[in-house]
Amino acid sequence: MIAHQERVAAPLGTILPMREPRTLDSLEVLEAEAAAFAHSLVPNDAHATLVTLSGGLGAGKTTFTQSVARTLGVTEPVTSPTFVLAKSYPLPAGNAFSTLVHIDAYRLEEGKDLVPLAFDEMMRDAGTLVMLEWPEMVADGLPAADVAITLAPVSDTSRTISYA
Repeated sequence: MIAHQERVAAPLGTILPMREPRTLDSLEVLEAEAAAFAHSLVPNDAHATLVTLSGGLGAGKTTFTQSVARTLGVTEPVTSPTFVLAKSYPLPAGNAFSTLVHIDAYRLEEGKDLVPLAFDEMMRDAGTLVMLEWPEMVADGLPAADVAITLAPVSDTSRTISYA
């Protein structure tokens, strides 16, 4: 992966310049950022689109994923899959993706722990958008992310976000 660049809103194989890290001053701004991100995503023709979300506890990873899900038309509550590890949401017709899968790898110890989740099979479906929290826990079992997002709290209400 090329550092400081993102792979969104461009034809397959096109790399756009990375937006500089910036501060999101409220939950509403974080949610708007996630919605804009969701609208900009273009599926990968060869495999599922993998978006990783890094950041400490409370950084906003699940909130970001919830906003992406709402933007893509998920109407059921999207909760952190910390204990079930992965949740799959069918997306309504008209989306670029057919399925959103939300994975929380916080409780996993290594890449092989993704096997029971059928991760390799999931990644073969070009219609799937995978939002994976805590990628550092399973880094040895992950392909390169299409987009890697890092969130860091600045205060109780603001976060910095960066894309790679």
